[in-house]
Amino acid sequence: MAWKTLDEMDLNGKRVVTRVDINVPMKDGVVTDATRIERIKPTIDSIFAAGGTPVLLAHFGRPKGQVVPEMSLRHVVPALEQVMGRKVTFIETPDQAQLDAAEAGSIILIENTRFTPMEEKNDPQMAQFLATLGDVYCNDAFSAAHRAHASTEGVAHLLPSCAGRNMEMELKALEAALGNPQRPVVAVVGGAKVSTKLDLLSNLIEKVDYLVIGGGMANTFLAAQGINVGKSLCEHDLTGTAKEIMAKASGAGCEIVLPSDVVVAWEFAAGAKNETVANDACPEDAMILDAGAAAVEKIVSVFEASKTLIWNGPLGAFEIAPFDTATNAAAKAAADLTKAGKLVSIAGGGDTVSALNQAGAADEFTYISTAGGAFLEWMEGKTLPGVAALG
Repeated sequence: MAWKTLDEMDLNGKRVVTRVDINVPMKDGVVTDATRIERIKPTIDSIFAAGGTPVLLAHFGRPKGQVVPEMSLRHVVPALEQVMGRKVTFIETPDQAQLDAAEAGSIILIENTRFTPMEEKNDPQMAQFLATLGDVYCNDAFSAAHRAHASTEGVAHLLPSCAGRNMEMELKALEAALGNPQRPVVAVVGGAKVSTKLDLLSNLIEKVDYLVIGGGMANTFLAAQGINVGKSLCEHDLTGTAKEIMAKASGAGCEIVLPSDVVVAWEFAAGAKNETVANDACPEDAMILDAGAAAVEKIVSVFEASKTLIWNGPLGAFEIAPFDTATNAAAKAAADLTKAGKLVSIAGGGDTVSALNQAGAADEFTYISTAGGAFLEWMEGKTLPGVAALG
């Protein structure tokens, strides 16, 4: 991967145009979760330590190219100052005079990049303008790296460019997972629908040794084997596609792991009456909501035989107990193996992060990506414009 880090750049006396993700949740004008702001602190601190001044670019919400006062980054300033321990100079419509007038040692924050349609169109004129705001470009927003926008891709071609600390960590973790991993590699892919993860599955079967399929997706694969899944969530129109994926996996030397036993229930509700049955014994009027104990035992044995784990999606309907049992048990096993130094574990995607946090396993994983779409597109083998532009 041909990208530079902050350590390779001369930042002394220079303004560093820094793309960050501070798209934080707010209520009544107050930030309710500052995690994303806390994550950019190492990059900001590094820029100041090297003698530079960060000029932050970020989007906030989806204003669709219009000025929406409620989506102004002005609302984020108090939380940003609190986390950084520094004054923030907020500039609504930047020009050189305002940049020059910013208090020494302060962070410069530019208004929401999406307040103009030029941002999402990756307009060259906007990219040129953003390049006038500094001497060096730093992208620390991996979560927006799959979008070719003016602030994520266009400007990167116009200034000496590098990855921020977050971006650097993310790219190194992803390289360790699929770029040049320790083998064997196991991927866990769960969730509701095969249709949303076709590209992902097609890419993974070429790159991993084991592919564990869970959640509603597993039902479609079971149905493809002629197994009756009752009233379970299942994309019956994709059973042909599931068969093709299984055939390709076999040819690529990738073992697909499906649940040998399943937890079935007659209603999707907390504490609902449930039974564990063989995967081909789901009653006609019941639905599969989790993997069974034998399935978990198999998954854990695969983890124990592997060196690298990539995880995206839960194994069952983890939002409601007791259908979180398989996800929790497998997550804890992965966490224990990681803690013991036997497994490199990378996980990402919204439901995945929630599930691993709920299982109390997230802190032990080697790396947890909160990037969502960018993480998935990387797993699908797609080129991320915001990363490619740093090369």
